[in-house]
Amino acid sequence: MQGMLIPAHPLALNAARKLDERRQRALSRYYIEAGSGGLAVGVHTTQFAIRRPEIGLYRPVLCLAAEIAAEYAARPLLIAGVVGSTSQAVAEAELAAEIGYDAVLLSLSGLGCWTESHVLAHCRVVAEVLPVMGFYLQPAVGGIPLSYSFWRRFVEIESVVAIKVAPFNRYATLDVARAVIDAGRQNHVALYTGNDDAILSDLLLPFNLPRADGQPAATRFVGGLLGHCAVWTRTAVRIFEYVQSLISTNAPLPVDVLQLAWQITDCNSAFFDAANAYRGCIAGLHEVLRRQGLLEGIWCIDPDECLSPGQFEEIDRVYRAYPHLNDDEFVAEHRDRWLS
Repeated sequence: MQGMLIPAHPLALNAARKLDERRQRALSRYYIEAGSGGLAVGVHTTQFAIRRPEIGLYRPVLCLAAEIAAEYAARPLLIAGVVGSTSQAVAEAELAAEIGYDAVLLSLSGLGCWTESHVLAHCRVVAEVLPVMGFYLQPAVGGIPLSYSFWRRFVEIESVVAIKVAPFNRYATLDVARAVIDAGRQNHVALYTGNDDAILSDLLLPFNLPRADGQPAATRFVGGLLGHCAVWTRTAVRIFEYVQSLISTNAPLPVDVLQLAWQITDCNSAFFDAANAYRGCIAGLHEVLRRQGLLEGIWCIDPDECLSPGQFEEIDRVYRAYPHLNDDEFVAEHRDRWLS
């Protein structure tokens, strides 16, 4: 199963905290020309507040990304984040379908008071509108714990095409892989890592797990859908292509790729503000994009959403420690054209 890296698209705002359409378009061009296979829009990194009636940016940002995607002969996959109650999620999926999106990333955040059967019924209704990428989000940032039994039943939904696995938990990650294998859906449901603490590690090794009947079977992460990939994207794509080449030739994993795994995790700790329970995760990505000249500032819809104390210095640290991971030269070469 062919996979790809998909950045979770940020939101470009000006100093008045209004949509900066020019820079929003530039970000989409950056991700596409950096080699990303798709764009995920209307997700956490795009800021959930875009849906508030007084903000009214959900449709505009989805439309802008679709407009830019249409500029390219090799059009990227378009994934729309959908959230909320069944009626809200269906309405958002219908809007995404109208605009021309290919699938939805279905967030279950906020549904913690529902039974798993109720959540599954919700997923089935949304899947009638567009193909669904499931989303196992870590509880620390609003996700809900979900059992192996839930995922085993979830992957049987015909229109489920992928799962973003982001519980930041090895046990929970294994539950999803086992569910896919036991359902015999490993050739139909693609696993995408969202585990920011183990991005490269997830991509390197398959899950060789016996099925429930004892027969050997395997699945693996074929790509990543990540906020982390919204920065230093060109380098991330090159590393992903390198890993794919190793997998395709069944070559032994060299030490350098194992070292890269830890380096990427260290960078993510700074960008996503792991030291402060991820409070500065969106602002941290904005700060990297600001340094590259793609964003004018780090403004978020919520004025209180900003860098945590010490986070700026942490981003300085990983810039110094891992100069081979940034893509500043690539961005500098193309930025003015993307912004035109």
